[in-house]
Amino acid sequence: MNILIVGSGGREHALAWKLRQSASVNRIFCAPGNAGMESVGTTVPLKATDLDGLLRFAQDNAVDLTVVGPEQPLVMGIADVFQDHKLVVFGPTAAAARLEGSKVFAKDFLYRHGIPTARFGSFDAASEREAEAFIDGSSLPLVVKADGLAAGKGVVICQTRGEARIALREMLEARAFGAAGDRVVIEEFLAGEEASVFAICDGERFVTLPCAQDHKRILDGDRGKNTGGMGAYAPAPVMTQGLLRRVEEEIIRPTLEGMKKEGTPYRGCLYAGLMITEDGPKVLEFNCRFGDPETQVVIPLIDGDLAVLLHAAASGSLEGMTPAFHEASAVCIVMASRGYPDAYETGKVIRGLDSADLEKGEIVFHAGTRREGDAIITAGGRVLGVTVVGYKHELEATIDAAYRLVHRIAFDGAYYRSDIGKKALKHLQSRNL
Repeated sequence: MNILIVGSGGREHALAWKLRQSASVNRIFCAPGNAGMESVGTTVPLKATDLDGLLRFAQDNAVDLTVVGPEQPLVMGIADVFQDHKLVVFGPTAAAARLEGSKVFAKDFLYRHGIPTARFGSFDAASEREAEAFIDGSSLPLVVKADGLAAGKGVVICQTRGEARIALREMLEARAFGAAGDRVVIEEFLAGEEASVFAICDGERFVTLPCAQDHKRILDGDRGKNTGGMGAYAPAPVMTQGLLRRVEEEIIRPTLEGMKKEGTPYRGCLYAGLMITEDGPKVLEFNCRFGDPETQVVIPLIDGDLAVLLHAAASGSLEGMTPAFHEASAVCIVMASRGYPDAYETGKVIRGLDSADLEKGEIVFHAGTRREGDAIITAGGRVLGVTVVGYKHELEATIDAAYRLVHRIAFDGAYYRSDIGKKALKHLQSRNL
């Protein structure tokens, strides 16, 4: 197969790295890719949102499978465009991608199909008074979310009603998130522990991958602003096999059945962002693609040909497929630029990238990098996903190894959390008591 990967971040690098290992793969193209992806594929100077350019490239280069990484081209309809031209694409149609593209749509869908989620209301500028009444009548804390795509940052957790009103006005009146905040969702705060489940779907059937846990906040102890993700680990011990079965039967399966019933069958990766509450798993959000940085810890655990799995899902033929997984743990620590998630610096030379030893399970996935002569320099807020796969399945040792690798890599202003994986260790320790 010739494969086209759309996107330029750590998620896409991880997918390209794994697909390069597939016996069924001939050539890999990455559009636009990044400096790290040059080692596993051919980078192509096309933006992820250039749907016409990507289509022409796929046609001209006999691409057998296109794997779409980021959400924006999916919401724009890249899968529809490719399918209209008889090209196989892994990713949902624009109608199905509304599960991520519109939080209002997603919450209404969950309510219609009886899928567990938080109590909520949805509002726009014309119903701002109703929104304030909803705030006054709800228990605290509250969560205010922009309806549309906001790069993982359109969510505000409010401890007081005053904070909720401020967040509401910033989205609807000050347009802090632009058109993404034309409508908002206000929902009750769910207490518990978060988990991320990826389901590879073919419209009717699905297979789940090892559960991961992301770390969204910028500071240790889950404090500070929300980000696109500061690190992850898998498998997450909070997700037992029994709990995963509940997620599959109470969330994933009814979602696929509901999407098919409504005429928008879902093919691609369905990302379920969950809160594990005292009452069981509830949906915080859906994403219509692989998550980042969870992909960097989930994909390396797949023991088999990822290209065959993704092509089967994209072709509607997952029946009988049961992917195998390594008995291992994986940890990813994001190294970010000074200032992220607000204004950040770029153009800093990265040192120590060649210190990663693949034979020891060490992999550095590039997220925001570019090549400048012989140097690799920073070109984004999240710069690197420093990842270690521990094949002895000892999570604590894998965490330690990941931080040792981080300490061998440097760039001016580098920032990272120092507590990635601590929640998992607490779970494991409590089981051993």
